Formats: sequence, structure tokens, C-alpha cells
Amino acid sequence: MPDVHKLSRAAYERLRAEYEDLTTRGRIDIARKIEAARELGDLSENGDYHAAKEEQGKMEGRILHLARILDNCEIVEGDEGGGGEVRTGSIVSVLYEGDDEPERFLVGSIEEQRDDVTVVSPGSPMGEALLGARPGDEVTYESPAGALTVKVVEVE
Repeated sequence: MPDVHKLSRAAYERLRAEYEDLTTRGRIDIARKIEAARELGDLSENGDYHAAKEEQGKMEGRILHLARILDNCEIVEGDEGGGGEVRTGSIVSVLYEGDDEPERFLVGSIEEQRDDVTVVSPGSPMGEALLGARPGDEVTYESPAGALTVKVVEVE
């Protein structure tokens, strides 16, 4: 059975729009590039043709990846009230032992990536330790450098 991808409503809508764009406009654009490159002549030494075919391969890979995610996803709602427990889709501020400034993490899928926050998978050691924690809780998890303890400062 495929893994279920937990996505926020916003991430689901963004991925759905990207999928629709790639399967319509994207495929038409790449077909035009390939056709234009074919008209330039000998395909064995045609850099434009090879670049367009490589771009097509990457785009088709992304389409397949998006289709798998969208076919096997569950929409999760964040902690609307704030201050509750960490769930998939929560943004968590944690303070490492010895640090003065908290770091922010989004517990969820890499597809939720945003510029202002680092994504941590709920299946990772840190993500598993954070799930269910509340502000004020300290959680310990195993990292490659050994056991680390973080204090949950805020849950959004």
C-alpha cells in the first residue's frame, strides 16, 4: 500500500494547480520546443533537441511524482487555535539546549516547503518526537551526532 501524504489544503491546491499546468500547457510547450529543434536538422548533434528531450523527461517525472502524491494524500488542518499539540502541518518553534534563539520547523511533507521555515518529516526522529508535544514540553530524539533534546516553545 502506498504511503499516505499528509498535506495542508494550501499545499494540496498548489500541487493540484502545478499538475494541471504541467499536463496541459507544459506538455504543449515542450512539444513545440522539440518540434522546433527537429526542424534544425541532424538530431544526433542537435543540442537544442537533446536539451528539450531532457526537459521533457524531467517534466514527465515531476508529473508522475505529483500524480502519486495527489492520488494518495490526506488533507490535514493545522492547529487553528494555536498553542495546542504538534500535529502534521503544525509549525513548531523549538529551543535547543544551550541556544538563545528558537528555530522554526514545519512538521510535514517536503511539498509544504516555504522560505521562512524548515520542513521536518513526521517520520523522521525529530518529527516523531515532536508529534503530540505541547509548548513547554521537552522532547529527546536520536540524531547522527547522538541524543538531542529540544524544548517546544510555540505551536502554530
